[in-house]
Amino acid sequence: MGMAAVLPRRWTADEVRAIPEDSNRYELLDGELFVTPSPSSRHQAVVEELFFRLSAYCRVTRVGRARLAPADIEFSPRRLVQPDCYVIPWTEQPPREWAESRALLLAVEVLSPATARADRHRKRIIYQAEGIPEYWVVDPDARLIERWRPADARPEILSEKLVWAPTGGTAPLTIELPNFFDEAIGTLR
Repeated sequence: MGMAAVLPRRWTADEVRAIPEDSNRYELLDGELFVTPSPSSRHQAVVEELFFRLSAYCRVTRVGRARLAPADIEFSPRRLVQPDCYVIPWTEQPPREWAESRALLLAVEVLSPATARADRHRKRIIYQAEGIPEYWVVDPDARLIERWRPADARPEILSEKLVWAPTGGTAPLTIELPNFFDEAIGTLR
């Protein structure tokens, strides 16, 4: 996988959306354009397994709707992110436009060599500042999840079990992490 690039001028969300389609992902981190190549198959396997579990939970509890990137989540003209996976609050009618999906219940980024620094620092700061109740940084190499909440100065490090209890949920979602990573990427490290 190639390296991420930050292009050195201030951008707006409208300018980012005007970039012609290619195989890169474009995000706007406080006005800086952050460009990453398409994710690896391993990365996508982890995203897919997590989405499968979140989606099943959301369908049963109707607490929200699980979604996948690419998706332009615009918090402001200088903040446009594409979380690998995220959950928006439940509504009877699903949103028809990305602009209707600003109030996230959960944002998830799966680490890759190109995105690890931005995921753990720049994006975390944005998600915390925007009041996203939970932000998960999934580390497939270490087989753990860092859970961040808006007021956290340090993450909660989860390696055995993740319990997500969003407001309005009738029961929490519990993910046994060793099993999760085995299902997503196998037993080989």
